[in-house]
Amino acid sequence: MDIGVFIPINNNGWIISATSPQYMPSFELNKRVVLKAEAYGLDFALSMIKLHGFGGKTEFWDHGLESFTLMAGLASVTNRIRLYASTAVLTIPPAIVARMASTIADISGGRFGVNIVSGWHKIEYSQMGLWPGDEHFGNRYDYSTEYVTVMKELWETGHSDFKGKYFQMDDCKLSPRPASPVRLVAAGQSDRGMEFAAQYCDFNFCFGEGVNTPTKGAAVPARMLAHATKAGRDAGSYMLYMVIADATDAAAMAKWDRYNAGADQDALAHLLGKAAEDTAPSETSMATTIQRSASPINFSMGTLVGSYARVAAMLDEVASMPGVKGIMLTFDDFIVGMDDFGTRIQPLMRCRKHLEAAA
Repeated sequence: MDIGVFIPINNNGWIISATSPQYMPSFELNKRVVLKAEAYGLDFALSMIKLHGFGGKTEFWDHGLESFTLMAGLASVTNRIRLYASTAVLTIPPAIVARMASTIADISGGRFGVNIVSGWHKIEYSQMGLWPGDEHFGNRYDYSTEYVTVMKELWETGHSDFKGKYFQMDDCKLSPRPASPVRLVAAGQSDRGMEFAAQYCDFNFCFGEGVNTPTKGAAVPARMLAHATKAGRDAGSYMLYMVIADATDAAAMAKWDRYNAGADQDALAHLLGKAAEDTAPSETSMATTIQRSASPINFSMGTLVGSYARVAAMLDEVASMPGVKGIMLTFDDFIVGMDDFGTRIQPLMRCRKHLEAAA
């Protein structure tokens, strides 16, 4: 069971609240988090790409780093952990991303992969004149399919003459090529998104559901598993959960209650409004999930709140769900959270016992 960390590339991490830990993104912060993750035996770190914040009094996500350049820097200071950068497919041509990925794969010794972001947050792209029109809501995975096809051709053969609806290559070249395969991941929540991930990616990031209901979202990895089986590929789910832990259940829940009480309503209004702009949502899409949440201060992701022992037990429950190949974690406070996970939670997890055997 792989465990990874969703690193804080934008300010304040993943809690839209004035009473949660407030911090700015920086290379030093992310380096500390990833070096801790590597030291504690975590398997991967992923950085998202967000290009427009939500405002509000917390200026939520108004401040953010760029994913590929950040991961190139982290590749040079780490030795073992796998690193994933995110490409917003509407912003950088696939041939350039293929070359960037080949470069970071070289820096990291083959520890690099790419997260495909097909784009549902319109304002991120319209602010730069890159939004192709609202039809993109319905065809974004067709666009991403061509995007990935170009990259794979270049990585595998060093050449592409691909001709599609969105991309036309003319004897496009890439050299040097990666010495080992560049892993691809996605985060499709809809069936169309999962179909794309099952056909073209190695893993799909899926949201857990609810607070302290670790297996409530079991249908999500099960759907992904069905799509992978249909595609004839071994593409599993990495489940996304937030961990808010303390010495006791009561102390951890007091934090969660405090964060909810301080919800940044203006930033949340922006998030909910932009999610509603998706003209082609499904019942399982990211936009729909956010809109129907009763408490979206952490994007409606599954949240595990409790003592170190209770969180460990809940993570083991997540690991037991069919189709789950890994878990990606976020924390309210990433520095404290990483240390608590490494020293107090992970040693109690049955699905991580292989670390003790390796040691």
